[in-house]
Amino acid sequence: MRIAVPSENANGLASMRSGHFGHAPYLTIVELDDQMNIVSVESQKNVEHGEGGCGNVIEHVLGLGLDGILAAGMGMPPLMRFTQGGMTVYFEQTEPIVGAAIALLAEGKVRRMTPEDACRH
Repeated sequence: MRIAVPSENANGLASMRSGHFGHAPYLTIVELDDQMNIVSVESQKNVEHGEGGCGNVIEHVLGLGLDGILAAGMGMPPLMRFTQGGMTVYFEQTEPIVGAAIALLAEGKVRRMTPEDACRH
């Protein structure tokens, strides 16, 4: 399973998580095996939110071959687009470090994001 975590920097599992998907400067992409062990970690520069708004970021992420996203915040448009595109969006707001949030996911302690969780802006 390949999961992207919106991040503030490119420090892998030690990266600070970004509070909002659409404005994250980086994506930390974590691959987990069937036993939820980490297989690989990579940091990737995210595209600019810019003129195309969140649409630029959504299209970029949809093209990365991910199974899901682990976010602390996300608006309704990306939540719907990712869900419709077959990706699972996970919601977790307690752990500020990517590795700690991934550990919670691996332990089954992270739930799916619902429309009620989406940011309203």
